[in-house]
Amino acid sequence: MSRRDWRLPPKMMPLVFAFWMAAIMALLMCTVITVANTGIDAGLPGRVGRAYVLAMPVAFACVLLVRPLVARLVRLCVRDVP
Repeated sequence: MSRRDWRLPPKMMPLVFAFWMAAIMALLMCTVITVANTGIDAGLPGRVGRAYVLAMPVAFACVLLVRPLVARLVRLCVRDVP
């Protein structure tokens, strides 16, 4: 199987973008908030993991929901390219 065979079609790009954006942001935020609240010790990875299990699906849904609003705000803030 070649590398291209397993990849998703281009029409899935917004969904895949939302997934990866949510995954990365949820992990970063879970880590920062957990460290800020409980400190760094041997139990940190487990606490971050438990927080991530809750945060990732919520973040994914939120990214999908706010994407149209963000696109509109970006269009308002960025000058048209000639």
